[in-house]
Amino acid sequence: MSKYGVMSTFCASLITHLQLNRRSAFYVNLDPAAETFEHQPDLDIKDLISLEDVMDEMKLGPNGGLIYCFEFLMENLDFLTEALDSLTEEYLVIIDMPGQIELYTHIPILPTLVRFLTQPGALDMRLCAAYLLEATFVIDRAKYFAGTLSAMSAMILLEVPHINILSKMDLVKGQVRNKDFKRFITPDVSLLEDDPADKKRRQPTTTDSESQYTDPMGTGAMMSGASFKRLNTAVAGLIESFSMVSYLKLDCTDEDSVASILSYIDDCIQFHEAQEPREIKDDGEEPAEEE
Repeated sequence: MSKYGVMSTFCASLITHLQLNRRSAFYVNLDPAAETFEHQPDLDIKDLISLEDVMDEMKLGPNGGLIYCFEFLMENLDFLTEALDSLTEEYLVIIDMPGQIELYTHIPILPTLVRFLTQPGALDMRLCAAYLLEATFVIDRAKYFAGTLSAMSAMILLEVPHINILSKMDLVKGQVRNKDFKRFITPDVSLLEDDPADKKRRQPTTTDSESQYTDPMGTGAMMSGASFKRLNTAVAGLIESFSMVSYLKLDCTDEDSVASILSYIDDCIQFHEAQEPREIKDDGEEPAEEE
């Protein structure tokens, strides 16, 4: 029997929407550094191990501590099995993940976790990974393509149904026209040709008399140089050649926007196809099946 899960970072809005629509959700927090929640997790990795404790006891930094926490989780997978095994197919399991990009690009811990969650005969979950990139990144095309490259890397590494989302759309209202924003739904090399951030970096500064002698090794000079532009063009070309990444738009303050994203997730995991028709009994009416 399959269960259904989505690995993402926009959990609060999604859970609220599910509750308003009377759908069952099981919230799993796998971020060992998370401290505050809009919705209390049904299962919290901090009950097993916390990043703060690891950093104190093992003398590790935040990134090293996070990796240690996940390695510890992989040695104690019963922590997940005992909580998830009894859930029925009516539940959408929402797995809130940490934001450190290393976990989704080149460290093999998460692919191993995904295989454990999806393997037949055990939890047998159908997973959908949701990768969120802030919509504000479209203002700086270099950041946009860097984020898109990370999204593509995560798609290749995780090997599960995957959706990419431009989140926090409310933050770019008034800054980017809807007509222009459509160009960012599918990454295209031509976006680099009219990058406003690049034009701004290239503008000469006149703040002081020594501005013309700007340090050639400084960040500003390097990011406005020909090498940086060639690098961005190469990255954009690589993304375009794979043709794997496209984006959905999300505004968590808009209920319809959240519902739209959820519909894509449901399609990815074939949620509705496995639901049994339920009888609805009203006074004076014959029982009827849901369509």
